[in-house]
Parts: sequence; C-alpha cells; structure tokens
Amino acid sequence: MKKYNKIYFVVIIALILGSCKVENTLNAEVYETSAEGNKLQPITNIEAKENLLKLRLMPEQKFQTITGFGGSFTESSAYLLNQLSADNRKKIIDAYFGEEGAKYSLTRTHMNSCDFSVSNYSYAPVEGDLSLENFSIEEDRDDIIPFIKDAMATSQEGFKILASPWTAPPWMKDNNDWRGGKLLPEFNESWALFFSKYIDAYKAEGIDIWGFTVENEPLGNDNNWESMHFSPQEMTDFVVNHLGPRLEADGHDVKILGYDQNREHLNEWVDVMFQNNQSSKYFDGTAIHWYASTYEVFPEALQYAHEKAPNKYLIQSEACVDAEVPKWNDDQWYWSKEATDWGWDWAPEKDKHLHPKYAPVNRYARDIIGCLNNWVDGWIDWNMVLDTQGGPNWFKNWCVAPVIVDPEKDEVYFTPIYYTMAHFSKYIRPGAVRIGFDNPDDSLLLTAAQNPDGTIAVVLFNQEDSPKSFELVLEERSMPVNISAQAIQTIVIPSSK
Repeated sequence: MKKYNKIYFVVIIALILGSCKVENTLNAEVYETSAEGNKLQPITNIEAKENLLKLRLMPEQKFQTITGFGGSFTESSAYLLNQLSADNRKKIIDAYFGEEGAKYSLTRTHMNSCDFSVSNYSYAPVEGDLSLENFSIEEDRDDIIPFIKDAMATSQEGFKILASPWTAPPWMKDNNDWRGGKLLPEFNESWALFFSKYIDAYKAEGIDIWGFTVENEPLGNDNNWESMHFSPQEMTDFVVNHLGPRLEADGHDVKILGYDQNREHLNEWVDVMFQNNQSSKYFDGTAIHWYASTYEVFPEALQYAHEKAPNKYLIQSEACVDAEVPKWNDDQWYWSKEATDWGWDWAPEKDKHLHPKYAPVNRYARDIIGCLNNWVDGWIDWNMVLDTQGGPNWFKNWCVAPVIVDPEKDEVYFTPIYYTMAHFSKYIRPGAVRIGFDNPDDSLLLTAAQNPDGTIAVVLFNQEDSPKSFELVLEERSMPVNISAQAIQTIVIPSSK
C-alpha cells in the first residue's frame, strides 16, 4: 500500500510541476523576415537553450500612443497602378491595406504636384483668383483619388490621411516659380483658404483628410523640384494668423503639423512653434523626415521635441531609399551595404560621415525602432509603388519604393522593404501604447507596444551576421526565442485578460 501511495505522490508532484511549467510559459506567435529568405514567415520550431540572455518586457512602463504606420499616395504610384492589370493592381492594394497584408493605418498625399508627379500642376491655376473660385482637384480624379478609394474599400479598420503641399501656385510666390521662393504676404489668406477648399473637395469625393503639414521641406531642396520656403517664425505666424483661424472658422476638425523636414534642425523649429500658448494654439504636432543621415536617428532631437510639446504628435512623415534606381528581383541587395543617398555625393564635408553606404532594410528597421523608442508616434514611408527606373518623376529624382513594378510586362516585385514595414504596421495598431523593456544586448534592437486589444507586439532586429538566442520574459512567464542572422522579427503575445 505504501508503494502505491509513493507512486501516487510522485504522479501528483509531476502533474503540479507540469502545470506550473505550462502556466509560466509565454505563448506567442513569431514572424520573421531575414536575409536568408524568410518573408513574414511564421516561426514554430523554437529551440530552448540554457543560460539565455533575458529580454524583459515592462508593460507597467507606458510611453506614447501610436497613431499608425504606412506609406504615401503619390501621383507616380497611382499612375503606375493604372497601367497594371486589374489583378496586379488589386494584389498591391490588398498587400498594403488588406487584412492579410500590411494593414497600413497612417498615410500621406501631396496637394498640388511634387517631384513624384508626372508634371507640374496646381489646383488653383488662375492667376489673381484670390477667392479661389476656380479651385479644382480635377488633376487627381484619374489617379490619386481612385487609388485612395480602392484602399478605403480594402481596409477594414480604415486609415488616416496626412496631406502636404510642396508649393503654392507660382503666382502666389515672390519668384513666380514652382521651385523655391516664398509666399507673398498679400496671398496669406488665399493660401489658407486653399487648405480649406482642399478638405471640402476631397470630402465631396467621400475622402476625409485627417491632417496637414503646412509645407513639405520648408528649408527647400536647392530649387530642384516643387518647394516653398518658410523660416520657423514665418511658418508659425502663418499658422497662428491665417491657416489655423481659417480652418477653425470653416468648421474643419483637422490636425496641423509644423516643420516637415530633417531632424538635425528640429530643435530650432519646435522652440519657435511651441514657445508659448499663443504660438502653439493651432499646432497639433511636428512632422519630420530622415534624410539627414543614413544611420543616425537623432534621439536627442526627438526627445527634445517631445519634451517641448509632450502632448503633441511627433510623426515621421517621409522616408525612402533616395538617389537610387531600384534593384529588380534582387532581395540580397536590400540586405547589403550597397545603397548610397544624396549625401554620398552632395553633403558638405562636415556632414559626409552621416552618409555612408548602408543596407536599405537596416536603415528602415533601425530608424523605425529608434523613432518609436524616442517618442515618435507615427511613421510614414514615401511612394508605395515605383517602376524599375525609380519613377516616374518629372525631375528624374529616382528613388526606391517597397513595391516595384514593370508595367510593360505587368510584373510586380515586393522588395524586403515591404516586409520590413509590415513587421510594424500589421502588428502595432493605432491606439497601441509603447511599453518599457530591459535589453542587455546592445547589438539587438528592440521595441514593444501593447495594442488596444491587450496583445503585445515586440519587434526585434538582429543586424549581426550570426543568429541570436534569448529568453523573452513578461512578468512571471517566459519563452525562448531564436532570431536568424540579419533578420527582423515580430513576436505577438496574446492578451492575458
């Protein structure tokens, strides 16, 4: 009898220990994109090892609320979609906005033409038309508007649209040119009215505009393509005295983001925009770009901007692999340190070190993770679709997009950049809150956010040429994780509610 009691006791202890092990196991879905060929591949064969480095999640530490991730509706992208077969057009839009795709939630478009347009155009072409009686978005009806409407019909949760002008019509400017120059003071009211009419015109099409940036790249672009210059004070004065009051008077509940250029000048702009209650009254936040460096995130500038306006948006509104012709069906190039940017040739000597060769995937992953970990709440890529030349672009300013197409052959190439973007946009949803973590491995990049449904998304980036193994710990639960060499991984932890 004692023998059976002993066996019974051992079985009970084993069951208890087994139960504890299950309760302490962190169950999660793991997806990986890697230089070895994984593309959002579910990872199920996870090898448990001993004495692993511990990466701890700290959901009690809460930071910014996420606005979203996405790309831009440009005329170039829309023009290319119009040249593809219906099946390939749908395939691309589904990939960006469908439930099985990247589920983009924050997007951008341009008001009037930009470099990624087929030609120069303005919605207010008639010189001297101060009341904008001839305002029309007819230029967008064949391409941008159908693109947005198809995306809206595909997206189940919807997405926000941020609209940006590259320039006012030339007749409103002191140089009467698409490029450079400044808005003449006598047209301040007309230019503010332009924004209001744009909202109304798009709303009549069934498209709501969530926000504006006041001016794309107000510091200019050396007069290469559409641009218009503002100083920090000039932009602030325009918003406080003209744009803000006009949108308010016309009953438009729309966000206004200031600046909209590179981070190395961010401090001086937020100092003026948010210097007092009057200056900041109509600014809902700040927009930034990444072109000041191929590797530097400028964390101090991002933190400074947050501290200056902690309750305002801080949104990365444009990024791309610039000054490059896309590589077609060559995944390895996107993981290799071969890309160069404008600064490789044109940066002043003092800034050359900021523009070394880089791997496109690394640049995207590092920047998005670095931005999130320094208070940025939204991240928007530039063109969603370009052709094998990196256009069309009226200035021949060739760039790379996550999706490349050959319209003549009706072929589509989803580059590794697309999958990199999806690791964030698909799993970190609007309303998520970034949470704290402890990561003792300096070479492994990490960020984490808790979604409104309680799930936690952890994004990891292993830049090294060898795989890594570690233990992910959340409160009393843990799980082993293996990440391939040169890989980005998203771990989705179910809600414990």
